Amino acid sequence: MIHTRLCAAALIGALGLGAGVPTIAVAQDSFENQLKARQGQFRLIALNLGVLGNMAKGDIPYDAEAEQVAADNLVTVAAITQGLLWPEGSDAMSIDGTRAMPSIWEDNADFVEKWEAVAAAADGLAAVAGDGQAALGPALGPMGATCKSCHEAHREPDS
Repeated sequence: MIHTRLCAAALIGALGLGAGVPTIAVAQDSFENQLKARQGQFRLIALNLGVLGNMAKGDIPYDAEAEQVAADNLVTVAAITQGLLWPEGSDAMSIDGTRAMPSIWEDNADFVEKWEAVAAAADGLAAVAGDGQAALGPALGPMGATCKSCHEAHREPDS
C-alpha cells in the first residue's frame, strides 16, 4: 500500500499538479483526451468497487490479496488531482456524452471537498483490506456514501 501511495505521489508530482481542481491551460486538441481520462478514472473506480462489493456480498469468493489490490487501486485513483480532467465546457450542458453538471465549476470548492472525501474513504477501505469479509462491508459504506454525495450534487441523474 505504501508503494502504491508513493507511486501515485510521484506521478502527481511529476505532472506538476497541485491540490484542488484548478483550470489548467492545455491545447484544444487534448479536450477529448481529458474527457476520456476522466471517464476512465471513474471506470477504474467502478471496476475496483465491483470486485469489493461482490466479495462483500459473497457473489465471488473472498480473497484477501485481491481485496488489498482493489482497495490500493482506489487509493491511487483517488490521489489523482482532478485539474486536467475537468476542462471548462466539459459539462452536460455544453457537450454530449457526460453527466457532469455545471455545479462542478460553479461550486468547485464543494466538488474538491467531495473528491477529498472519496480519497479519505479509499484510505479507510485500504486500512482494513485483508481483515476478512466481515470487515469489508462496513468499510465499503463510507466509500458508497461519498460517491453518492458527489453524484447527487454534481452529476445528472440517469435518464
